[in-house]
Amino acid sequence: MTDAPLADARPAQGAAPGRALRFAAFGGPEVLEVVAQDPPAIGAEEALVAVRAASINPSDVKNVAGRMRQTVPPRIPGRDFAGVVAAGPADWIGAEVWGTGGDVGFTRDGTHGAWLRLPVAALARKPANLTFEQAASVGVNYVTALIGLDYAALQEGETLVVIGASGGVGGAACAIARGRGARVIAALRGAPVAGSPAALATGEAIDLEQPGFGARVMEMTGGKGADVTLDCVGRPDLIEGAIDALGFRGRLVLISGTPGQRAGFEPIPFYRRECRMMGVDSLKRGVVACAPMMEVLRQGFESGAFPPPSIAHAFPLDAAREAYATVAAGSRGRIVLTMG
Repeated sequence: MTDAPLADARPAQGAAPGRALRFAAFGGPEVLEVVAQDPPAIGAEEALVAVRAASINPSDVKNVAGRMRQTVPPRIPGRDFAGVVAAGPADWIGAEVWGTGGDVGFTRDGTHGAWLRLPVAALARKPANLTFEQAASVGVNYVTALIGLDYAALQEGETLVVIGASGGVGGAACAIARGRGARVIAALRGAPVAGSPAALATGEAIDLEQPGFGARVMEMTGGKGADVTLDCVGRPDLIEGAIDALGFRGRLVLISGTPGQRAGFEPIPFYRRECRMMGVDSLKRGVVACAPMMEVLRQGFESGAFPPPSIAHAFPLDAAREAYATVAAGSRGRIVLTMG
C-alpha cells in the first residue's frame, strides 16, 4: 500500500500536528530536514499511530543515499517503530504497538516522524515489558533472524553457528535460537561484548580474525558439523568455510554479501551431505506481512526467552542528522530516534 489519497479517507479527530524527518533528494545525512507533519487522514481499514520511538537501520541510511531503487522522494524514512494507536478501530485506540516493514519508509512514508498511517492488519501489540525505545529497536534485526531460522527449521538441540554474532541480526539470531533450546556458537571478531545478545546466549565463540573457521566448527562439534549456519557477513572465505563445516543435511542461510564478490565451493561433498543453502531479504516483507512475526517476538520477550534489547544511544528528532551519521559510520549497538 502506498501513500496515495484514499476516496474514503477521514481526518483523525483530536490529532495535533507534529514533526517528521524528510528528504527531498538523495544524499548523506545533510539532505535530511525536520518538517511540520499534519496527521494523515486514514481510511476505513487503516489506523493512525503516534510514534514514540523509531530505530535507525543501515538500510535507512542506504535509502536516504539513493541505494533503494523503489524509493521516490520526497519521503519520510524509517522502518522500525513503537508507539500508541491514536485513531482507527475502537478496540485498538490507546494500544501500545510496534512493527516494521520493507515498504515502510520506502514505498510509503516511514517511522521517523510523529505520525504513521498503517493498515489495521499491520498492527501488533508491543511487549509490555519493553520500553518504547527498546521495542523500536527490535524490528528489522529480529524479523530477519526469525525468517532465517524458520527457513532453516532450527530445532531444539540442534547446533547453530552465527557468523557476525556481534551485529544486530546476528545477536537477534543468538537470542532466538537460545530461546528455542538450540546450541549456539557465536562467530565474530574478537570476543562477545559482556551483556550482548551473543554473550547472553552462549559461552562458545569463534574469533573470525583467526584462520580455519570451518575446521574450528568441526572441532567444537566433535566432527558432526553445524546443523544450521546463519551468515550475516557474506565474506567469500567465510561462506566457503561455513559450507565445509555443515553437517549431514546442514542448512546455510545467507543474509548479506558484497556486490561483485563470488564464493566457490566443491559441490560433491555438498550434495552428498544433502546440504541446503538459502537466502533471506526482509525487505520483501511489507508491514502487514511482518505483523504476525512481531506477535511471535512479543511472546518471546514477554516470556523472558529473549533478553531485553540494549540501546547504544537515543537521539531526539532534532539531532536526526547526527544520529544518521552515527549509523553510517558503522557504530555498534542500536540507535534510536525519540519523537518527544
